Amino acid sequence: MDIQSINRSIETQKSALLQHSLYEKVETIEDLHCFLESHVYAVWDFMSLLKALQSKLTCTTTPWIASKNPETRYLINEIVLAEESDLTLDGKRQSHFEMYLDAMTSCGANTEQINNFIENVVATQNIFVSIKQSDLHPNIKAFLDFTFRVIEEGKPHEIAAAFTFGREDLIPAMFTEILRNFEANFPETDLSKLIYYFERHIELDADEHGPMAMKMITELCENSETKWKEVEEISKLALEKRIGLWDAIEEKIVKSETELV
Repeated sequence: MDIQSINRSIETQKSALLQHSLYEKVETIEDLHCFLESHVYAVWDFMSLLKALQSKLTCTTTPWIASKNPETRYLINEIVLAEESDLTLDGKRQSHFEMYLDAMTSCGANTEQINNFIENVVATQNIFVSIKQSDLHPNIKAFLDFTFRVIEEGKPHEIAAAFTFGREDLIPAMFTEILRNFEANFPETDLSKLIYYFERHIELDADEHGPMAMKMITELCENSETKWKEVEEISKLALEKRIGLWDAIEEKIVKSETELV
């Protein structure tokens, strides 16, 4: 098994995600706000997948001991550098999650729910308790629960699978086009930070992080058929959970529009 066979195996889930009817439903600024206020959880939990990989594949404790694979070590540290402390549109340093929150605020979306959720995570010191206690849509809860179950299980190749294949790299390009249409149709709404966020992801994922992550999967699985099969299974599940997230957002948009009628 190899990267090509994994990609062939998950083609059904990828196609379902990329052809999802949600994209056609994001028509108004209110729809966009609804999308952002739910999608932000995927931006946030991605950082935990990344930090879990850094913990597993580099040395983050003292005394320092060199980790097994220098190439993988470099890959993870390089991605962490960009994701945790990238340059913003106005030249400051922020994580991509913080950039997303700023972009939400700039275009009028509400960040109260995600901020309250994170405060609860800090208070409970237990992500699973916080997920259960939240009033999030069941699909969003399932999405988050899956991410942190994979992290808790602790198998590096499975965490890497959720990180690499579970985050579809074509979506940023798709949403950049949607945002450009919004920019033309709603010039009074500031979408500059949001467009920058998605364009930055396209740039990093296509040119650097995507190829690096594929190489990481190959190095972690080596010739183990068991590991490759586990990567395949986790990748499919991760994409299915993302489709569930899209279903939840679409449901919320349709419901809010119905209530306005």
